[in-house]
Parts: sequence; structure tokens; C-alpha cells
Amino acid sequence: QFHVMESGGGRVQPGGSLRLSCEASGFTFENYAKGWFRQVPGKRREGVACLSSGSSKVVYAPSVAGRFSIFLDYTKKNTLYLQMNNLLSDDAGDYFCAIDASGNCPDTDAEYDYWGRGTQVTVSS
Repeated sequence: QFHVMESGGGRVQPGGSLRLSCEASGFTFENYAKGWFRQVPGKRREGVACLSSGSSKVVYAPSVAGRFSIFLDYTKKNTLYLQMNNLLSDDAGDYFCAIDASGNCPDTDAEYDYWGRGTQVTVSS
């Protein structure tokens, strides 16, 4: 049974950094597209980054490009990370890890097949 679980959220000051983790069980990350999303109350869920199967394609939302990095740790094959640097107040929200069986970084969140429960990021001084 597929299962993903996020961790690493917390409170950070503007300009600070956090690294989120997503651990998988029941499958191997490398064979699937894996994305990070975030959501704040009252707003639509927003795609932040996606890494395709085989790590052949990386997609970032324009708002995080150059500040966030999505990557797999190949020493821990079933752990996906989101390194977030120079955090802004607009980066706050609940962050979710999601998996897509097609492997191709879908255009919409509805196309992702499996979701974690999220981890909360607060950016505040």
C-alpha cells in the first residue's frame, strides 16, 4: 500500500531556511513523479515543485524558482526533500507531498494519485 508522510515543517523568520522531507513506503520514489504543494486557508492548493520519474525533469512555480530545490537523497532512496531558502511570508502554509503514477509531473493537482497529510510552515518574525 502506497504511503507518504511529510515532516520538517516549523516556524522560521523571513529570510530563513527549512528543509521538508517526504518519506515513502510501499513504492520507490524514483519510478514516479513527485510533487510538493502548499495551501493556505481560503486559497487553492498551489503546486510548488515537481520532480519527474527518473529525475529527468524538474518544475518550479515561478514564485519559488531560485529559492526552493526539490531533490531525492539517493543514499535514502525513499526520501524526497524540499529545500526552502530565503523564505517569505507568502511561503507560509501547509505543505503536501504527492505522487503521480504517470511519472510526468501533471499540470494539475487532481492528477496526482497519492497524498500525504501535510506539514505546516510558518514564516513570521
